[in-house]
Amino acid sequence: MAKARMAGEKLKEHGIEIKEKNRGRFTASANKAGEGIQEHARNVLADPDATPLQKKRANFARNASEWNKD
Repeated sequence: MAKARMAGEKLKEHGIEIKEKNRGRFTASANKAGEGIQEHARNVLADPDATPLQKKRANFARNASEWNKD
């Protein structure tokens, strides 16, 4: 719970708001595929049959992974 709250605060810090109903959708997709988030993002971006929404979420995941690095 605290981890999710910290992630939400980090998003607001960057001026990004994700609707509550859409939070965790890409993570759920990765878990369903039996992959890690970054692995799933790579596979989605490389898949020509992936929907534009899947690609958008995958690209967001790739970009957001850099935010916690100092």
